[in-house]
Amino acid sequence: MSFQRKKIRVMIVDDSILARTIMRDGIKRYANIEVVGEAVNATDARSKIPVLKPDVITCDVEMPGMNGIDFVKSILPNHPIPIILVSSLDLRVFDALAVGAVDFVRKPDSMNGKERFIEALANKIMIASRSRVRKMPTPTPALSGMSRLTFANSVSNEIIIALGASTGGTEATLDVLKRLPANTPGMVIVQHMPVGFTKMYAERLDRNCALSVKEAETGDIIKPGQVLIAPGDKHMRVVKTGTHYTVNCQIGAKVSGHCPSVDVLFNSMAENVRCRMAGIIMTGMGSDGAKGLLAMKQKGAFTIGQDKDSCVVYGMPMVAYNIGAVNVQASCENIAGVLIRQLNKWR
Repeated sequence: MSFQRKKIRVMIVDDSILARTIMRDGIKRYANIEVVGEAVNATDARSKIPVLKPDVITCDVEMPGMNGIDFVKSILPNHPIPIILVSSLDLRVFDALAVGAVDFVRKPDSMNGKERFIEALANKIMIASRSRVRKMPTPTPALSGMSRLTFANSVSNEIIIALGASTGGTEATLDVLKRLPANTPGMVIVQHMPVGFTKMYAERLDRNCALSVKEAETGDIIKPGQVLIAPGDKHMRVVKTGTHYTVNCQIGAKVSGHCPSVDVLFNSMAENVRCRMAGIIMTGMGSDGAKGLLAMKQKGAFTIGQDKDSCVVYGMPMVAYNIGAVNVQASCENIAGVLIRQLNKWR
């Protein structure tokens, strides 16, 4: 006797009939996804959710009446359903992620990008169906002056920190960075995110952290107090240029299913960095970064993996832990503290 795996029940919320049609016709080609209903706005969606009982909701950020951000706020307390935002290049997508949406996908600029959009949407629906929904996110306090790092710049110049994250990582990474002081050693970060959004994300982090944050460009020097975010369409590698460590950002084929890839960043650290280094792997589906983190650990890096209970998706950190790439597992709120204690040991 054979058993058919339960299909993922999806509800599409969008005021555009064209957008709903494209999404419905596109994702219904995936055998494990079923569109159980559609809604034209937030009010319509709220009335249909108890009846349709979707496993995942896709929601436009811009809708008449209640927008996607307020919709997420209103739904999650009573219906903890994974919500994927469907957005144009809009900074407000990060506000919706901050209040509990799981992920987002960028709307295509033209019909030529429709197939890539549908593929990305279907993939995110499958990931979201297995994710942990954050129903009541809480603000992250900054570190007090008494608990901040106070090591000398001569030491911080000799340390590089690399971090990788995917689904759920936009808020998790912010949570970590907000707890770090302005004199933290230079950091390089890969966050799986569409092109265009990484620049906005870096600017958002810069506004909310003591550290300086920017989207990376080839030739940027890794230095204390600064965080470099890999561009959404380029692999980022750490290289030695003269007396400095810099980054190289280049378009390339997907590695471990992604561009930018965490594995590419971590492997470049293992291959090229000869000072002290730390690696952090956070929430996300799949295994990107696990082998690279192991390579870093084998070269003497101190490595941290986000624990299961605090991950939106316990995939990348789980694989890294299972293959022995992680020195310490910690919750999202404790990762900064674990890192700080290790950096203080290196003083």
